Amino acid sequence: MLVEFELIQKAQQGDAGAFNQIVSAYRRRILGTISRLIGRPEDVEDVSQEVFIRLYFSLGQLRTAEVFEPWLYRLTVNASYDYLRKGRRRLESRMADLSEQQVMMADAVAGSRAQSDEGEKRRVRDTVQELLSAVSEEDRILLTLKEVEGLSLKELEKVYHVSENALKVRLFRARQRVLKKMKEVTGPSPLSAKEDKTR
Repeated sequence: MLVEFELIQKAQQGDAGAFNQIVSAYRRRILGTISRLIGRPEDVEDVSQEVFIRLYFSLGQLRTAEVFEPWLYRLTVNASYDYLRKGRRRLESRMADLSEQQVMMADAVAGSRAQSDEGEKRRVRDTVQELLSAVSEEDRILLTLKEVEGLSLKELEKVYHVSENALKVRLFRARQRVLKKMKEVTGPSPLSAKEDKTR
């Protein structure tokens, strides 16, 4: 945890300074998570404010230190879901541009052989974001928390309130849908095209 549980307890008792310290400690992490979940940088700050408002009004429900971070992730996921539901039309218009963006990214990768390590990492992040933006909100959020944020299955259990086995099934299916979407975006391989002609 980024803060001591005593600080959380002070915030629960109405200490505004303690609450502000919690916000300062987690702000960057929450902003990063929201940014990856909603994909619209201009709205990240608004969603983060909603997360911390919800945190303020529900902090009294927290009883133990170990569930604080998964619980904060849950607030973040819920606020992001609510944002996406409200802005579904904007999300769909952004997804409609996916194939063109994917082509541009592929051209950029093919045309630049000598990239720095940081550039390579950035390309990987961009590719992951493009693929995740092409699947459902539920799949994108689950995979972002697991693969990008690095939450363990135990932590995800606390976020989703389901068993580890149920999470494994959800993750497997979400990954399969991402792979399917990747094939749709990149098209069939030349080998499979040859096989179709010989049939």
